[in-house]
Amino acid sequence: MEKLVRLTGVAAPLPLANVDTDMIIPARFMKALTRDGLGRHLFRELRYTAGGGERSGFILNRETCRAARILIADRNFGCGSSREHAVWALTDFGIRCVIAPSFGDIFASNARKNGLLLIRLPDALCRRLRDEVELSQFAPMTVDLKHRHILLASGEEVGFAVDPDDRRILMEGLDDISRTLRHADAIARFEAAI
Repeated sequence: MEKLVRLTGVAAPLPLANVDTDMIIPARFMKALTRDGLGRHLFRELRYTAGGGERSGFILNRETCRAARILIADRNFGCGSSREHAVWALTDFGIRCVIAPSFGDIFASNARKNGLLLIRLPDALCRRLRDEVELSQFAPMTVDLKHRHILLASGEEVGFAVDPDDRRILMEGLDDISRTLRHADAIARFEAAI
């Protein structure tokens, strides 16, 4: 898993509450055996018309946000079913951080396992951040996980809290397998003792 210590990029505002995992990636696109290519189906119903053309009004279809690395969402982002494909679609698109007031529990667990940083901030602050990125014409912002702050284009710093274990896992780029392999010697000793 790719380490995440400091992330600078365009932030795309998504002022929709209760975005469920089916909205993030519809079930019909979850037949793939790998994560590659899932980003093209991210927010499929919001990004594309029934005929497959882009909806010009959707934020990720705007030229400035096609390479967004950060998403500033609304409350209860990632609610619904437990599909890990939702996180895979976000990361395959290039999103490495989602800022929102709250997240679905299973989505949050999947995000942690797949290198997606989730930052919880109050509703009012998320609204202000969404407004500010548009006012700054989508100037890049920086998310500094090491120092636990967001640096806006204006120079303002916004602090955030993050679970210490999640922070360590993301900064070291550890997935479940690599975390387990850190204990390979202890595992081998246990197996030898059986």
